[in-house]
Amino acid sequence: MRYIKVFVLLLVVIAVYACNNDTHKNEQVTLYKGLYSAGPEIKSFKDCDSGQEFWAVDSSAQLELQYSQLNFEKPYEPVYVEVEGIKSKSGKAGMGSEYDSTLVVKKVIKITKEIPQDVCN
Repeated sequence: MRYIKVFVLLLVVIAVYACNNDTHKNEQVTLYKGLYSAGPEIKSFKDCDSGQEFWAVDSSAQLELQYSQLNFEKPYEPVYVEVEGIKSKSGKAGMGSEYDSTLVVKKVIKITKEIPQDVCN
């Protein structure tokens, strides 16, 4: 009986810790519309609404794939994208450190070579 009480107490402690240690609880997925460009050293996203530039991280594993399938002759060609993602502060070292913020792409909604002038100048 004593082991059951200890086991139940342990489960309660683990459950409470797991609920309080949710690293994604303050992250809100948002729809972003803008220009994405990629190459060997840079993956950037420029928000059409704010004009702000972000380092882009593709956690969807689709953005970089679809970008490469557009078959550009040179890297860093901009494309119009609509993506769902989470904006966060960039780290102080490593790739993307020269940007204030990083956009973590969770889902690709649209990607096209045609940049709409009425949406993104």
